[in-house]
Amino acid sequence: MEKVINKLRQHESANKSHWRGEADFRRENKSWLRHSQYIATLMLDKMEESGLTQKALASQMNVSQQYISKILKGHENLSLETLAKIEDILHINVLVSVPLRIPTLF
Repeated sequence: MEKVINKLRQHESANKSHWRGEADFRRENKSWLRHSQYIATLMLDKMEESGLTQKALASQMNVSQQYISKILKGHENLSLETLAKIEDILHINVLVSVPLRIPTLF
């Protein structure tokens, strides 16, 4: 048994896994994360439809392309100011379009 444990330890990652903390975060923030994911989906659909890149959207919103990438992953807690910019630039109504019950993605 000790031989097996030693073999497992040899293959153990040097980096500690943060899966439990990430799972706790998703559970604690489930409500706004669902909205963020829904808004990201609306944005991606509209960007694809209009041929708008992340870089172009970032330029129009005066933010970095990295921030747009974070938004489009659906894990960003968006401010009303940011939501208003998204609505104005993409010509979508994200605040009105969000249904009361959004299917859970995780």
